[in-house]
Amino acid sequence: MSHDVVSPTPAGAAFFDVDNTLMRGASIYHFARGLAARDLFTTRDLLRFAWGQTVFRVTGSEQPDHINAAREAALAFVAGHDVDDLVGLCEEIYDETMADRIWEGTRALVQRHLSAGQPVWLVTATPVELAQIIRRRLGLTGALGTEAESVDGVYTGRLNGDLLHGPAKAVAVRELAVKHGWDLADCSAYSDSSNDLPLLSLVGDPNAVNPDGDLRRYARTHGWPVHDFRTHRRALKVAVPAAAVGAAVGAVAIRAARQRRALPGA
Repeated sequence: MSHDVVSPTPAGAAFFDVDNTLMRGASIYHFARGLAARDLFTTRDLLRFAWGQTVFRVTGSEQPDHINAAREAALAFVAGHDVDDLVGLCEEIYDETMADRIWEGTRALVQRHLSAGQPVWLVTATPVELAQIIRRRLGLTGALGTEAESVDGVYTGRLNGDLLHGPAKAVAVRELAVKHGWDLADCSAYSDSSNDLPLLSLVGDPNAVNPDGDLRRYARTHGWPVHDFRTHRRALKVAVPAAAVGAAVGAVAIRAARQRRALPGA
């Protein structure tokens, strides 16, 4: 059940998390799946992403070790690749596998702010290149994301600064508000994760979307609006692990079959 929703005013801005707030699941995992389909990721990399995604989908929370594993795998992959090439792949993968994962309920919240004349920004730990593609496809104002370092248009495999996660989001939004002259008391923020409490507590209109348990309890205690667009949650908790295990077993079987074909006399 949701509390009363504050009407947006043109004076402020709205900030949306991406993973499990705007989009079902983790955007970097969907990106990794797209890369794997193009034979640009190894089976082991994909299985690592799959496990983190399974935990994420079942618990609704972001675990630091899973986030770090995803980040390290992504950085290791992009090292030495052209920025323009990866951006092109991001666009293809978004259109193929991510566009239909946008929560319609969250899209309606986004549109509500846009219709009121408010800027809408994505603030996410996902790579900024992917965040910018989501921004363009949805007609949003801007996007902040984790930045991978590049030199002469080629990724180095290092980050520019830190992962945009947890308290770092609040710092980035505060700096953005100062730059644009927004009063944070007139701004809104939306997230599914208790890790984003620093960001949510920064604005006058904090909202919990598909919240994890800790955030749901905090939101109810403090009278924040709660928006839950998930359905059949019990079935999801049962089905997702089974599906992930099936995918993992299938991937291992395919790899084993390929290895057997490669052996002399096989």
